[in-house]
Amino acid sequence: MKNHLKRIASPRTWAINRKDSVFVTRPKPGAHSMENGLPLGVVLRDFLGLTSTMTEAKKLLNNNKVLVDGKARKDHRYLIGLFDVLTFEKENKHYRILFDKKGRIIVKEIQKEEAGLKVCKIVGKTMLQKGKIQYNLHDGKNIIADVNAKVGDSLLLSLPKLEVKEILPLEKGATVFLTKGKHSGEVGQFKEIKKEEAIFTKEKVDIETAKGYLFVVGKDKPVIQINN
Repeated sequence: MKNHLKRIASPRTWAINRKDSVFVTRPKPGAHSMENGLPLGVVLRDFLGLTSTMTEAKKLLNNNKVLVDGKARKDHRYLIGLFDVLTFEKENKHYRILFDKKGRIIVKEIQKEEAGLKVCKIVGKTMLQKGKIQYNLHDGKNIIADVNAKVGDSLLLSLPKLEVKEILPLEKGATVFLTKGKHSGEVGQFKEIKKEEAIFTKEKVDIETAKGYLFVVGKDKPVIQINN
């Protein structure tokens, strides 16, 4: 697999300067899709400005403890995506991957207290032996938890132990974040499902979208800080 990607061909969600140079680092395949994530080295250089070259980014990753969801990562091509938490232990700095209202990926600084929390969408579930249920999450994680949740619901998890703090069901009135489509990055209240379309309300206006684009992030309000 090629290690680089032409900037002009990079996903529209990547808010990078496409005329700065010809190529940009291609992320290794991961749990997130390429349009929902960024290579770790690109985040350090292009988004946080901690380095000016990718060589410097590699050195930073090798010499400093950089955590993603509480686990140390050293690969500059590691793909970090939606709602992942990036931590620099030495500097005591914490960031979360989000979308802005134009559907572009942003890296938002957050407080230390919030860095221990992550919202994950349930995309599948499997019944194991002795009646235990394994939940498959949007970021590739799998957890076994004694909770009653459905596909489409979200779980508020603690990091890095992945303990379920709260179930966030996809039900009327739930706060949802849109992950794709022309309303990507927007937050509203879920209303109902009509055939294949989902209805959510924003500023008292009903908006149609695909059910798969909905990501529950809270009940009355988001349980994590979101730029909206």
